[in-house]
Amino acid sequence: MIRRRRPIVLVLVAAAFIVVSGCAKRPSVSVAAAPAPTAPAPAAPLPTPPAVTPPAPAPPAPAAVAAPPPAVETARPAPPAEFMPNDALKPVHFDFDKSDIRTGDAEILQASASWLNEHRGHLVLIEGHCDQRGTNEYNLALGERRARAAMNFLVAHGVAAGRVTIVSYGEERPLCSDESEACWARNRRAMFLTKPQ
Repeated sequence: MIRRRRPIVLVLVAAAFIVVSGCAKRPSVSVAAAPAPTAPAPAAPLPTPPAVTPPAPAPPAPAAVAAPPPAVETARPAPPAEFMPNDALKPVHFDFDKSDIRTGDAEILQASASWLNEHRGHLVLIEGHCDQRGTNEYNLALGERRARAAMNFLVAHGVAAGRVTIVSYGEERPLCSDESEACWARNRRAMFLTKPQ
């Protein structure tokens, strides 16, 4: 009986050895002393970066020269050459900071509407103008409101809207440059030019 147990014990010991030896082992870590310092090895030469052309320097800004105004503030183009002043169509004027047609100017516009209705072969360009007070942007918008008010009056009195074009010059084309109310009143206007269709 004792002999039978030994082979079983040997088999169990052998199996345990196989299992233990078949399992993954942890890597062994060995500690070594650092070697004595030596002269550094010569470094490999770095590759030369490609040549970069520096950007051309910007030309120096001239001193005391104002920057150009934004596109909104540029001068309006001249009306097309075929639009010409017409003595039959008188300018109308406006109160300060207003685009309402005044009573006296309504009579002038009524006469202009009559002439245009009698001469249906003519197109009309209405220019809106302002005095120099206020910003350029504000005056361009006010000049457009003035030209549009004159156009609306003419259309309401029988002139076909397709015959009328408007443009605003704001403060850019004054008739007078004095610093006085009389001068400013002359500049606050709508003017009329015509051309044959």
